[in-house]
Amino acid sequence: MKIGIIGLGLIGGSIAKALQYNTEHTVLGTDIDRDVLLKAKLLGAVDEELHEQDLAQCDLLIVALYPQDTLDFVQQNAAKFKKGAIVMDCCGVKRAICAPLMACAKENGFRFYGAHPMAGLHFSGFQYSEVTMFENASMILIPPDDADIETLAALKALFKSIGFTNIQISNPDEHDRIIAYTSQLAHVVSNAYVKSPEAQVHKGFSAGSYKDLTRVAKLNADMWTELFLDNEDNLTAELDALIANLQQYAAALKAKDAQTLHALLQAGSDRKEQIDGVYRN
Repeated sequence: MKIGIIGLGLIGGSIAKALQYNTEHTVLGTDIDRDVLLKAKLLGAVDEELHEQDLAQCDLLIVALYPQDTLDFVQQNAAKFKKGAIVMDCCGVKRAICAPLMACAKENGFRFYGAHPMAGLHFSGFQYSEVTMFENASMILIPPDDADIETLAALKALFKSIGFTNIQISNPDEHDRIIAYTSQLAHVVSNAYVKSPEAQVHKGFSAGSYKDLTRVAKLNADMWTELFLDNEDNLTAELDALIANLQQYAAALKAKDAQTLHALLQAGSDRKEQIDGVYRN
């Protein structure tokens, strides 16, 4: 199979490397930064550069760009894609992507599948891409309404071959609602947390809990601004709920209300234990 990858950053570069290492497929790639493309070719992450005329030869196209760039690329090149080809995105939001591009696919004779690889680092760029990026990770797939079981099975096998151990089938609404909690909220909280003046003087006073909470504070502001705004309703709902919960803790502390504070802490601890139990079984 001939696979084209558009965008050789952290995710696109890692997909290219993983495909080259684990499969026999031919991998073509392109990037707006010529130096990145040349490095990818030099390191063997791609077999050849993906030129415009090659789009009609690719059986699978993986677009690893920001949301708006993904929309622009697919819509501007839709007529050039191979009829029956599969085109996938890698964006962290799905409502803004799937509806317009699934419609575009039907009009132009290719198949569009939303995809979100649940893996990454707090760094960006090809230089941080890794062959092992997706080991034991989850891939979320958003199939079109007319998806066939054979295509889904083939995609599942392909992604498992490069390290993914869980293929989650979802829809755009469910994806964006849950991702607002599991990913986007965590980035907002971590990013806000490090703005305390104490972050400047924490050395010697911090351990695992500090590292866990601050790991994703360093982020790509361009990308996350776009992702947050594309999912504003779900993310603000999660933020409002978190703020309301935090205000309960603050009120109990200010009132020196040990009983209420203990109940709040115990409830949170019980919820964590309950969640862990569900995912162990």
